[in-house]
Amino acid sequence: MTDPDGTTPPAQPASVVRPDAVLGVPVTHREVAANGARFHIAELGDGPLVMLVHGFPQFWWTWRHQLVALADAGFRAVAMDLRGVGGSDRTPRGYDPANLALDITGVIRSLGEPDAALVGHDLGGYLAWTAAVMRPKLVRRLAVASMPHPRRWRSAMLADVRQTSASSHIWGFQRPWIPERRLTADDGELVGRLIRDWSGPTLPDAESVETYRRAMCIPSTAHCAVEPYRWLVRSLARPDGVQFYRRMKRPVRVPTLHLHGSLDPVMRTRSAAGSGEYVEAPYRWRLFDGLGHFPHEEDPVAFSTELVSWLKDPEPDR
Repeated sequence: MTDPDGTTPPAQPASVVRPDAVLGVPVTHREVAANGARFHIAELGDGPLVMLVHGFPQFWWTWRHQLVALADAGFRAVAMDLRGVGGSDRTPRGYDPANLALDITGVIRSLGEPDAALVGHDLGGYLAWTAAVMRPKLVRRLAVASMPHPRRWRSAMLADVRQTSASSHIWGFQRPWIPERRLTADDGELVGRLIRDWSGPTLPDAESVETYRRAMCIPSTAHCAVEPYRWLVRSLARPDGVQFYRRMKRPVRVPTLHLHGSLDPVMRTRSAAGSGEYVEAPYRWRLFDGLGHFPHEEDPVAFSTELVSWLKDPEPDR
């Protein structure tokens, strides 16, 4: 059923996107209204807010290890589903990065918090960079995994043949409808293959792969999941894209932690490592040896330890 504004609430078995617990720890599920849509969040712990934003082809559940670690460390950990994914609304439009970033900051405000430490992975990292520039008063700290700064990403995609090749899936997403059909064919088999191919030597377990496959097969999810990538490419020469990247010239002025796997086959280390030039605040680069595109899942202990230590550091150094 579609709402009068064209918004389609997600139709999914609750067991896929709303499990009662993560890693044996009960988690609270809520719907939050922000920026003209309803967003599903999973919440654990009390304390300063840490907002976790997933990437492709995943949903909030990718942060299950960090939810527990952050709550144990004295934080209010909230993992949200992006617009069109998981338990959040599928809207007919609104998948450009500026609007998706406003979704994130809108959820922060709707949670009654003055600001948040914002943590993003992959596409969620791209949006976290964007939110820190567009709404700096709502982002007190920024942590990004497996994603360069948007301007650095754009430069690498246009000038580095190896990065263009590594991100070939983004070019493939430009075709109408074919990517959606491929992502949902055979119960999401391609989703599982992408996650395995993009991981380092530590491959994901079968349960994790099955969870992501089922979530992608929820009606309309595949279409919504690829729409941001269509904007990223099609806008490169359009006025709205030029305006967006011009806005992103403004520096990030909050302490920033940049996390990356040395074996990431999607975002090359060279592409990500130059992002510090866009930060006019303490910037810490952390490269995880032997990890791929999903360091927070491939070695959750090392990732969570680094993140919590940085969040608790009152004066994060360069």
